[in-house]
Amino acid sequence: MKLSKLASEIAESPTFALNEEARLLRERGEAVINLGIGEPRNKTPIAAMLSSGAKLSSGEIKYTPPDGLPSMKKAVIRYTEENYNRLVAPENVIVTNGAKQSLFNIFYSILNPQDEVVIIAPYWVSYPEMIKMCMGIPVVVTPEDGTFTPRFEDIERAVTSSTRAIIVNSPNNPSGAVYPAELIEKIVDLCERKGIFVICDDIYHKLTFDGVVAQPAWSFTKKDVENSNVIVVNGVAKLYGMTGFRIGWVVAPRALVRVMTNVLAQTTSCVSPIAQAAAEGALNGLQSVVEALRLQIQNNRDVLLQEMKTFNGARLIEPQGTFYAMPDLRAFTNNSVELSKFLLKKALVVTVPGKEFGMEGFIRISFAGSVKDVTEGIARIKWALDASSPNEIYIGDKKIIRDWM
Repeated sequence: MKLSKLASEIAESPTFALNEEARLLRERGEAVINLGIGEPRNKTPIAAMLSSGAKLSSGEIKYTPPDGLPSMKKAVIRYTEENYNRLVAPENVIVTNGAKQSLFNIFYSILNPQDEVVIIAPYWVSYPEMIKMCMGIPVVVTPEDGTFTPRFEDIERAVTSSTRAIIVNSPNNPSGAVYPAELIEKIVDLCERKGIFVICDDIYHKLTFDGVVAQPAWSFTKKDVENSNVIVVNGVAKLYGMTGFRIGWVVAPRALVRVMTNVLAQTTSCVSPIAQAAAEGALNGLQSVVEALRLQIQNNRDVLLQEMKTFNGARLIEPQGTFYAMPDLRAFTNNSVELSKFLLKKALVVTVPGKEFGMEGFIRISFAGSVKDVTEGIARIKWALDASSPNEIYIGDKKIIRDWM
């Protein structure tokens, strides 16, 4: 069978692959703890359920405009004004099948073959693959000082005449880092001087801890949305825990939105009206659900930090946002892929190799689940790696003895 060279070179999603392996182990009755998936355990907000239920009950489940229902766009416009202090028009908004489609359609709409996009490590696993799918070249900037925050000088040095955009994800998946406002300001200024886009993946923008604020890129430009180089991507998956509804959106200049609308119309046609109704309900409903989720996740983060204090050999930079942490386990091995496989086999804990995020020797763990998952998951990882931890542990109802040290 002859397949496309381009498609064949696209890497499998490591998170979906590991989650599938965990599912199969659970079906066999194994006591697996999944610290790999970025998915809050909360129930769908009641306002979202009522809104989608009303739409479904109407029986009017037909095609929608490719760029989104007018009522959904109105909700995004209100959200943008309230959270970014920016007035935008319906023509500046496109609703997509998840923020992932938003990003892909942006890349498809702005890149010509061999154009470059600067991404900052650690980065979300899909960025490089989506850029390559659009025949672009990902240019990775990796912090060299042991932190997760890049130096502006390194970002500036990575920009060439072929650069079309810099993508900024703050709060950051996978590290939980929130970039300093000064760095965001310098990136916006650089993009305006060079005439390139700054793509802001803001999917976690309200999930921050201890009073830390993820400063929006729009704060640092005097241009309006129509003439700005800033593109903002957001959605309901993370802030509202509505991962399965697959609703994202983009706020950008009209010319870009028009092209993205054509791309969406020729691929997925439109976005489900039931899912859009649910997102409208979430955006227009009581926003206390977001704060409740943030507080729950911050508590999980605090538990994680406490558990990590007794993990000899591991180094962890405190996450300031999201629901991810990225411990440095290079004291044990530099091969994060083998390490994640080892932890799944021996400790029945799902983690994601840091290599997939551009940070070899690290692993990503999610603390989006329960406190029990966090405490027991970290206890198992410590048992598997830290020689000073007890030699025996219960996994499920089985007592396991460590015999590899």
